[in-house]
Amino acid sequence: MRINRNVWAGRVLVALSLFSFSAVSAQQPVSLDSCRRMALKNNKQLRIAEEKVKGAGYTKKSARGAYFPGIDFTGTYMYNQKSISLLEEDQYLPTKTFDLATQQYKYNVVTNPVTGEPILNNGQPIPQTVALIPKEAFEFDVHNVYVGLVTLTQPVFMGGKIKALNDIAGYAEKLAVSQRNTAEKEIVYQTDEAYWQVVSLVHKKKLAESYTALLDTLNRHVQDMIEEGVATQSDGLTVAVRLNAAQITLAKVDNGLALSRMALAQICGLPVNEVFTLEDESLDRVEPQEQPLAYNMEEVFNNRNEVLSLSYAAKIYEKKKSLALSDMLPKLALVGTYSFSNPNAFNGFKNEFNGMFSVGVMLNIPILHWGQNYNKIRAAKSEAVVAKLQLAEAKEKIELQVNQAAFKASEAYRTYRMAVKNLEKADENLRNAQVGFEEGVLTTTNVLEAQTAWLEAQSEKIDAEIDTRLCEVYLAKALGTMKY
Repeated sequence: MRINRNVWAGRVLVALSLFSFSAVSAQQPVSLDSCRRMALKNNKQLRIAEEKVKGAGYTKKSARGAYFPGIDFTGTYMYNQKSISLLEEDQYLPTKTFDLATQQYKYNVVTNPVTGEPILNNGQPIPQTVALIPKEAFEFDVHNVYVGLVTLTQPVFMGGKIKALNDIAGYAEKLAVSQRNTAEKEIVYQTDEAYWQVVSLVHKKKLAESYTALLDTLNRHVQDMIEEGVATQSDGLTVAVRLNAAQITLAKVDNGLALSRMALAQICGLPVNEVFTLEDESLDRVEPQEQPLAYNMEEVFNNRNEVLSLSYAAKIYEKKKSLALSDMLPKLALVGTYSFSNPNAFNGFKNEFNGMFSVGVMLNIPILHWGQNYNKIRAAKSEAVVAKLQLAEAKEKIELQVNQAAFKASEAYRTYRMAVKNLEKADENLRNAQVGFEEGVLTTTNVLEAQTAWLEAQSEKIDAEIDTRLCEVYLAKALGTMKY
């Protein structure tokens, strides 16, 4: 009952946490760490991986039990239609009398009174006296038969099979844990991608709104100038077309943002229509730091769960060779039994229970199996070689992945720095164009070109800023140092 209460309490806590999140999500911005925790808590694949870890732990405990003696009970009941009779009919046995003269026993037979010789019947002497054995004396009631057997088996030497199975179970548990950790990091990476995608589109939406506001202001100024006769209808149509295109772009960005929020909510295990804001939507970006291009690959291999998983898999296949070899070695076990039956086989098949103990040693020595066990060993060796090659290939790919991730992170940093400088120039260019347009020095086309350049510079800065974030996450994932 205590377990059920704990489960019920856990479910209540989960429900309350989700309710509290829904209640405050509209007011409180959600951080990246909060999204990660919710994703890790609600992901179905991660829960499957957790169950696999539990199953591997139970398998390990099961393998450990092979070291201890096993006790089994076998019981049988059988109903027989007929009884058993050892005699076909009543039997007559000849008797003997002790002869003092010869000091031996002699059969009592019928003799000829004249000659004293035994009288024969079909070549056999006729007994003078007999002992009667009635048929009923050798009939046994076996209509209801009960048989039971309690067996205790203690392995002494199984050719190394028990140890190999325990080692395999231990590595399998570590493999399941490593795969669970890999799944966790993959979920965190997916969450970060979805999170920064939303942040990127939020800033893109703000940018589109700012650009639309600029064009709207320019459109009003051009309309005033058309009324004053200092601008043409062509200028007005050009600005109106740009304004309409900007409004269409704003609508597309708004739709894309809504879909991205749905994707993030699904990853976090929330309703897809949940309304919440992210912490980085309103915060200024911390200046990104340039990443080094070289790393200690041995440390990387130690941190990567994929390498650990393949290492455990290789060890499992090595132990499978020992498992295959054990089939070719002798096996020794101690055996103790207690058997009982009714009818009692030890007391004239009397209808009662009785039994006995037996203790012995069982030895099995494989002699000839036509290469079956030997070929199992060769197959296990091939699997072990394949696992080692897969591990070596994985290390090569990880090294390439780390170098590529470090290069991309460094390039993202440089791109971000250039985007910042380009945006400064675009801001200055737009300011000069607006001043020149107001003074009548520049045309509408010049202002539109400056606004377009400013829009592209802003968009490139947002992309570069988000790219640095994603490259940092990808590099941490490649290095195996992702913090969550």
